[in-house]
Amino acid sequence: MTSNIDDSSMEAKIAVATVSGKAYYLLVNELRARRIDFLSLTPYEPVPLNVHVVITTEAEREHVKHAKVLVYQENTSPSAIVDEAIKLSEGKKDFETLVVGVDPGKTFGIAVMSDGNVLNTMTCSSIAETVNAISGILGKQRAAVHILKVGNWAPSYTAELLPLLDSVLPKDVTIEIVREAGTSRFIGQTAHKRGLKHAMAAIKIAERRGQLYTRKDMEETR
Repeated sequence: MTSNIDDSSMEAKIAVATVSGKAYYLLVNELRARRIDFLSLTPYEPVPLNVHVVITTEAEREHVKHAKVLVYQENTSPSAIVDEAIKLSEGKKDFETLVVGVDPGKTFGIAVMSDGNVLNTMTCSSIAETVNAISGILGKQRAAVHILKVGNWAPSYTAELLPLLDSVLPKDVTIEIVREAGTSRFIGQTAHKRGLKHAMAAIKIAERRGQLYTRKDMEETR
């Protein structure tokens, strides 16, 4: 594996420093899926000053000369370590704002974003699975502000989903209903890929401003 330094990657705040093909493949796929700029290095190369955090393997850790190094453990999901790398690259212990976008329908798309970065995407096949997934995400990811944005393209699914989420989510979670008009043009070219169109739609929903959904406890206090 050779160094992958070019003009665009020189501004990256995250570096992947490994010669392990498996670790590199998994970490890079995770970073690319989230649209995160990164720099590819070998563990023996000097780390550019603009890099805030380096991800490497346990066997290669001793060769990486940097103040902030994260160690990727073999046979574990790269998702958690990329979450941590994003926070460290921004100089944060916690995210400022965590946004979960939901594309309701026969297949539910979910996207998790923070500060403009895609942290994760997934699909669910039922409302119950969707509620459990969102509840788990918002319970696990620490942030100063939590916002849930639900698309309105499939009104019957949205109407069923919102009260269930309202009943299980902490009361400090803000819920918004987002108009999905226009997202079909964005995802049309990826429609042949199973699940991808729902994840892409969920990202667009997370990025849009929605209408505030009045939560039940707020109605009762009026």
